[in-house]
Amino acid sequence: MKVSLFITCLVDNFFPDVGEAMVRILNRCGVRVELPPQQTCCGQPAFNSGFVQEAAEAGRTLLEALAGADYVVAPSGSCTGMIHHYYERLFADDAKLQARARSLAERTYELSQFLVNVLGVTDIGAVFPHKVTYHPSCHGLRLLGVRDEPLELLQAVRGLELVPLTLAEDCCGFGGTFALKMHDVSAAMVDEKAAHVVETGAEVLVGTDMGCLMNIGGRLRHQGRPVRVMHLAELLYQGILQGEAEAR
Repeated sequence: MKVSLFITCLVDNFFPDVGEAMVRILNRCGVRVELPPQQTCCGQPAFNSGFVQEAAEAGRTLLEALAGADYVVAPSGSCTGMIHHYYERLFADDAKLQARARSLAERTYELSQFLVNVLGVTDIGAVFPHKVTYHPSCHGLRLLGVRDEPLELLQAVRGLELVPLTLAEDCCGFGGTFALKMHDVSAAMVDEKAAHVVETGAEVLVGTDMGCLMNIGGRLRHQGRPVRVMHLAELLYQGILQGEAEAR
């Protein structure tokens, strides 16, 4: 089984620890991961801003980079959702490229989807004795239908107390370029989300998209709130290390 990592822009440029944690988790599950070096942005920021041609150019590069993989795994429901729902539209005037886009969508998964639905893994031997709450990102939840998979993985982590987040499915206000174009609305949305996170009393906020986590985490830090923000991959990998340490 050939699995390629689609690293995504935010993880590649700002949160490389998330990518490393993801690879190590997959390795632990018996999956060897390749990172095609020619991959670039999926084109979502350009597409959302109306620059369809520029998005298609980025998309063609990604089609080439990920062409040989049996599966493609990404640490982002947002970028995965772009491939699943909009790539066929990008290449509507080219039947061959559209077929390749359809094939890529069929092989591309967000990390928790891949672990639970493809590998059949929920318990990876993690230990994380902390109070945790979970924010489901909009694109993962609404575009991909990622609802139970992250929760199944978290519920299998020994010592972890998972507490519900009020209005968890409400948007955090990031939305990529939305946060720039509609700053006041975005700020009000993330204020509300941060308040609900604090209300849980959780030590850690976990999610599956670094855009959302960057937005919420930034607001929490600005407010001086001592809530740690982690991608699901980071939490699971730290839990694996703690589990191994306890076993020694």
